[in-house]
Amino acid sequence: MQVRNVVRAMIAGLAATGGLAAAAPAGAPTLAALARIEPGEWQFKALDSDAPPRSICIADARPLIQFGHGNAQCQHKVLVDDANVARVTYVCPGTGHGQTSVKVATQRNFNLETQGILSGAPFDEQYEARRVGDCAAGVARLK
Repeated sequence: MQVRNVVRAMIAGLAATGGLAAAAPAGAPTLAALARIEPGEWQFKALDSDAPPRSICIADARPLIQFGHGNAQCQHKVLVDDANVARVTYVCPGTGHGQTSVKVATQRNFNLETQGILSGAPFDEQYEARRVGDCAAGVARLK
């Protein structure tokens, strides 16, 4: 799927470019499940791929709610906000829309499901993320 490759390329681009430059997207809500995610280096493994996991440094988990749209300025609607699950729909004028669900198993393990439209094409991705330690130099940063 073409956009699947775009989203995966975005993750690879994070690794290559040092990550997202901005803080949490403007207006990104603070959600209970996201607050449980420990800052540090995380490995994201695509659940439908044999590709090796990608490392991303997470300082603030709020950008995860619009994972497929990066730093785009989006409007968010919270569907679920509890200690273990955050589910948000969002609309990003000019770039698309999506829905993301983050299911936190522990402070060091979560699943992320994201789907939507990015630049006119659909995407649907699922990842397992595991914390592997503190952020190392050169690891892409999700801020």
